[in-house]
Amino acid sequence: MILTIETIIIQLAYGMLKSIAIFGLTLIGSLPLGLFVAFGRMSKFKPLQLFIKFYISIMRGTPLMLQLMVVYFGPYFLFGIQTSSSYRFIAVIIGFVLNYAAYFAEIYRSGIESMPAGQYEAAAVLGYTKSQTFFKIILPQVIKRILPSITNEVITLVKDTSLAFAISYMEMFTIAKKIASSQSTLMPFVVAGVFYYIFNFIVAWIMERAEKKLSYYR
Repeated sequence: MILTIETIIIQLAYGMLKSIAIFGLTLIGSLPLGLFVAFGRMSKFKPLQLFIKFYISIMRGTPLMLQLMVVYFGPYFLFGIQTSSSYRFIAVIIGFVLNYAAYFAEIYRSGIESMPAGQYEAAAVLGYTKSQTFFKIILPQVIKRILPSITNEVITLVKDTSLAFAISYMEMFTIAKKIASSQSTLMPFVVAGVFYYIFNFIVAWIMERAEKKLSYYR
């Protein structure tokens, strides 16, 4: 049966909701995790620092698609654990969060290490504790500095949601590929491209607004 353009749009819109879910949950998980990973990377405890460096190296040095496959198939091949169909989505989120936390960690680290040591000393003179200094003085400035880099990663994440097809999770790109194969037409890819562009445009606009909100640190 030949699908109409309206039917294709409706099916891809449903897939887009799943892509948005991947995007949102990845940010919710990876942004705070990335900060903790950055702390570990800068730790003076050598074993922890080496472990975090190894983790970051693996996450940045291997394809996200491969990492998704390891997370999804790993429990069965390594431990003989049978997973349910619902685990597919969980595996996608775990893979994305672990991958993006590594990238965000290096962005956080670069921002934190770029702060002048004098600010820490001045805060200590004023009686601030280390945690107060970091969260009230350092972190707001770090966020302002790293926001352009964070924006780039967030925009990349929008497009990377399509990699969920590696473990057959039915997000928008997977649905588009399935329809295109069955209908012998490129139209689903065109519609998917428009959806991705609109999604990225909205994300870029939001991040630009956030940068303007933080312009008082200049």
